[in-house]
Amino acid sequence: MTASLGARLRESVDAAVARLAAISDDDASQPRAAGKWSPKEVIGHLIDSACNNHSRFVRATLDDGLEFPGYDQEAWVKAQNYVSADWSDLVQLWREYNLHIARIVDGMPRELLEKPRARHNLDVIAWKTLPRDQPATLGYFINDYIDHLEHHLAQIGNR
Repeated sequence: MTASLGARLRESVDAAVARLAAISDDDASQPRAAGKWSPKEVIGHLIDSACNNHSRFVRATLDDGLEFPGYDQEAWVKAQNYVSADWSDLVQLWREYNLHIARIVDGMPRELLEKPRARHNLDVIAWKTLPRDQPATLGYFINDYIDHLEHHLAQIGNR
């Protein structure tokens, strides 16, 4: 499981980078519809997700639970004004951050990824929530992170 999760993340990132690089800075600044995020804001959100989940994944190696604080995604995107950032810089930051996470995941032992955790709040913070009364695994949470990333990349691709 360890190598496949890191490999899956790297494959998703590598597959997206060329497509993202083909988008102009002007096009990346335009929301796909009124009230929706622009590609810059979507990638900014994915950078924020990487930041928050990087911390969560590392903490999960040090604790028996999977209980972590959430964050206000809309407020984070707004506070960082991603629309004014250079598109290629955002893509590069997003790429490098996720490759770092993939490297960390590659180093996690299978037992750690598959260990059932009774204490978790994936009913609140996961993209595809898991009921609090069901045990969770770090592997599930990492897969959920990658599913979330792929979902948002598809949104950019469907412009």
